[in-house]
Amino acid sequence: MGSDIWGLVHFWLFLIAAGLALKWFAQAVYSRVAFIMLGEKRELKRDLKERIRQIAVQMFGHQTLLKERGPGWMHVIMFYGFIILQFGAVDLIGKGLVPNWHLPLGNAYPYFQWFQEMTVLFVLGAVFYAYYRRYIRKVKRLKRGWKAGVVLWFIGSLMLSVLLSEAALTLAEARTVSLFRPASSLIALALHPVSADAAGAMFYVFWWAHLLILLSFLVYVPQSKHAHLLFAPFNIFFRKLEPPGKLSHVDFEDEDAEEFGVGRIEAFARDQLLDLYACVECGRCTAACPASMTGKLLSPMDLIVKMRDHLTEKGSAITSRSPWVPAFAFSGQQHLKTSDETDLKTDSFSLGADASLIGDVITEQELWACTTCRQCEELCPVANEHVDFIIDMRRYLVMTEGNVPAEAQRTLNHIEQQGNPWGLHRRDRSEWMKQIGDSANVKTVQEADSFEYLFYIGSMGSYDRRSQKIIKAMIKIMNHAGISFAVLGNEEGSSGDTARRLGNDYLYQQLAASNIEVFHQYNVRKIITIDPHAWNTFKHEYPELGLNSDIEACHHAELLSKWLQEGRIKPDRSLPQTITYHDSCYLGRYNGIYDAPRNILQHIPELQLVEMKRSRENSMCCGAGGGLMWLEEREGTRINVERSKQALELKPDVVATACPYCLTMMTDGLQAAGADEVEAKDIAE
Repeated sequence: MGSDIWGLVHFWLFLIAAGLALKWFAQAVYSRVAFIMLGEKRELKRDLKERIRQIAVQMFGHQTLLKERGPGWMHVIMFYGFIILQFGAVDLIGKGLVPNWHLPLGNAYPYFQWFQEMTVLFVLGAVFYAYYRRYIRKVKRLKRGWKAGVVLWFIGSLMLSVLLSEAALTLAEARTVSLFRPASSLIALALHPVSADAAGAMFYVFWWAHLLILLSFLVYVPQSKHAHLLFAPFNIFFRKLEPPGKLSHVDFEDEDAEEFGVGRIEAFARDQLLDLYACVECGRCTAACPASMTGKLLSPMDLIVKMRDHLTEKGSAITSRSPWVPAFAFSGQQHLKTSDETDLKTDSFSLGADASLIGDVITEQELWACTTCRQCEELCPVANEHVDFIIDMRRYLVMTEGNVPAEAQRTLNHIEQQGNPWGLHRRDRSEWMKQIGDSANVKTVQEADSFEYLFYIGSMGSYDRRSQKIIKAMIKIMNHAGISFAVLGNEEGSSGDTARRLGNDYLYQQLAASNIEVFHQYNVRKIITIDPHAWNTFKHEYPELGLNSDIEACHHAELLSKWLQEGRIKPDRSLPQTITYHDSCYLGRYNGIYDAPRNILQHIPELQLVEMKRSRENSMCCGAGGGLMWLEEREGTRINVERSKQALELKPDVVATACPYCLTMMTDGLQAAGADEVEAKDIAE
């Protein structure tokens, strides 16, 4: 009779505990979904096949995570261990509710038990490795507060409760130890003096420990950084499928628009707000960010975390839904950040729902430190798009508030008035043609009867004397290869990339419309440029403003490599020098062009090409992107100097580039590093 009452009480306690946990879990998840739904609706590209592929590659294949082998494999073990052990959890909970029950797997059940215990041991190993990296090795990018480590205690104690429960059950049922249960059998041998009745009681103690830890973890997950377990798969599935780094369109024809850019957290698109709860807080983005690593205030991870906490607070105020359940367990969640705390040392950030997104939550200093290099996005395992957030907030500062740093405003004024960042006269745009002489045989589109390529010179090639050497080299190569080309001369205008990345989309659209009109007027079919920023803009961003889809934009690195392979050009002079190549962000991470520049260099006789530690997808920015070519760095060390030092570790004779901005930054960086004997040259030179 007593055992029947105990069984009934035991069952009802289980139902109450499980029901309460599931209710709290659902409330916490629903609150955060409600906060995300406060965002603006945005139409995303419908490509189910590609979205499923992204899930397969990123979520199940761990492609991005495995770029860092140790932590990557640790996460693979935890991820698949978590899935596999859910079957074990059902098996264990069933044993505690129904005596002598187990999963109906027939003769395969012993193999199931072996597989479960091996998985438990692997997961425990992964937990110890994670603890070692965070608290013993103290990897700089990882937080070390109690919240950062609590998940390790959850997982570790869950694994131990599985083994202890199985060991106690072995003793209670007087089962023989088995190789199919290697770990729990060893524990049972160590506890052998314990009586069957005591072992039975121990089983229920460990069973309840397992259940309560599992349910507590379930409730904790959506209210912590581990919400990524729930939101990351959706974030990967709903990620933008446009070309990497392509900025959202600003509709200036919308008469209902009261502001341009984003100045309120709820004004971001829903798929952007999903990023915030998907963040793993792994710190990979911050560790690689050129601004962060050279002492600037910007930390991509902290940017996301602060906006996430702000969304939680403001979303709670707007919807009247509490984000914390049960409230008593999270009473310490809200606290004010003191002035001397840094975000890497704190686990949450709170300024209240009335805080201003720009100014209180995110500082202007952070927004103007970003070079838009996309290294943060390249390394993010959950497909967060940090640059979009930053540019949207820059747009708000520039176009809604008119709040622009003096240097940026001067640059924008120069571009608007004269079509170039220096403010030099727009009629001087073709002066470079006089510098190279008539023998170069350069014709404008007005003079040429026909031409295959429009050679877009760009502001750097038109006005910067150093960049004009690249133009001269390209013209010489094209003439030698028999390439038919023409230039626009004074009809050429700024591509608008600098204006757009500095937040002035209105000016960008004016410049783009003017260029598109000229391209169409002269029946342009192919455009070649030495500027990856202009090339990226022509290729990916002009089409939505009306550029004919049959106009092909080409970068000179692509074409030089192609012409070499076709035999149209062939280096006939040896160059017995050591050269390292610096990858342009807008050529590499934005467009995946890594091999073409290297192929060009490898065609040069006797040239030795050596790679920097940070190269290709992991290359460090030169510091010029995002319009920062025209802003002075006043925090920390200069990005171009840091990049130049990385190149100098290889003791090269030449640092090669494929971008006039990179060329300028690397030239200045090498000089600042005291390496006057090392040259920076474009691949065309």
